[in-house]
Amino acid sequence: MLCPQCDLMVELPQLSQGKKAVCPRCHTTLTARWVEPALQPVCFAISALIMMVFANLFPFINMRVSGIYSQIRLIEIPQVMVGDDYASLATLFVIFVQLVPAFCMLAIILLGLKVKLPYRLQVVMGRIVYLAKVWCMVEIFLVGVLVSFVKLMAYGDIGVGPSFIPYCLFCLLQVRAFQCMDRYWFWQNIQPAPKLERELRIGESGLAQGLRSCPCCMATLPADMHRCPRCFTTGYARRKNSLQWTLALLITSVMLYIPANLLPIMVTEVLGNPEPSNIMSGVILLWKDGSYPVSMVIFIASIMVPSLKILAIGWLCYDASEMGQKSGYLDRHRMHFIYEIVEFVGRWSMIDVFVIGVLSALVRIGRLMSVYPAVGAILFAMVVILTMIAAMMFDPRLLWDRTKPVSTNQ
Repeated sequence: MLCPQCDLMVELPQLSQGKKAVCPRCHTTLTARWVEPALQPVCFAISALIMMVFANLFPFINMRVSGIYSQIRLIEIPQVMVGDDYASLATLFVIFVQLVPAFCMLAIILLGLKVKLPYRLQVVMGRIVYLAKVWCMVEIFLVGVLVSFVKLMAYGDIGVGPSFIPYCLFCLLQVRAFQCMDRYWFWQNIQPAPKLERELRIGESGLAQGLRSCPCCMATLPADMHRCPRCFTTGYARRKNSLQWTLALLITSVMLYIPANLLPIMVTEVLGNPEPSNIMSGVILLWKDGSYPVSMVIFIASIMVPSLKILAIGWLCYDASEMGQKSGYLDRHRMHFIYEIVEFVGRWSMIDVFVIGVLSALVRIGRLMSVYPAVGAILFAMVVILTMIAAMMFDPRLLWDRTKPVSTNQ
């Protein structure tokens, strides 16, 4: 198979249970042989859906301030945002925390159990599962809830409801279901990859052999075959206009990032007096209150990560461009490592957005104290989403196109 990250032709070994195959050049995991590869993800997915139902039925968290008691269920959080005319934030919460994880778990169950479905429907579900995987932000929301606890402890007594533990279990189970769902085996289970009637040269790039890897199902195809016969995905030897799309999204995110940090993301109303706050003022307030770990988490996730991610993506685009090629040879492994970090950490910047969602839904104690989202939260959420899409549009194989062939004994 062709490595989807560096385009190296690799001969897969016979794997025993519990082993995985790794690319010898970029060290990307190509495939893994799990014990019961169909049963494990299905069991985790079924358990996750059951926990998700319980997490939405009962109160999630509660708060008591000066004898006034309030509680909130998960399903009520987007309703409160809609009531405050912030339907956009409510939509993001519903999609990233509820709909996308639920659909992915359901798709894993149906495809893992080989339920009789039309082939095209199986393909569509399989494509959506791996496209939507990065947008499942259940664990990020859970961290946001824990950060909210620290912020609210300064105002009153915070407690967890009956659905908090099921939600924690749902978070762990859905992560485990994704881990056990091997992409290579998953598509082979739907339909074997089309065979190639040509000799393959191990240790060389697919581009040098006139081959390409399907970006969805990982099938090895001729470079001039733009439509995959297995998953019907349109693709090319290198993603078309990859650098142009990445830079366009990056520039847009920079334009939004400045007002997102200057404008208030949250308004706290105490005894009728509104107090707007932006991201940095929230970090400073937590630091002054002695919540140093939480303050550092918010600072790293909401200030450092977006800034460094924007710089890193710009650096990757420069290195992969013609100007970068003329500047000389750089360490490919280091650049690829930067790309992997960018892909992994970008989504965690949504912590602050979810914190605002929890606070605005729970802190509604009349004129005593209320919390409302502000326009900065929407802009910051758009920055996170745009940088995530920019990282997805960048083709990491461009970083390896100037390297020498790898020895076949590796």
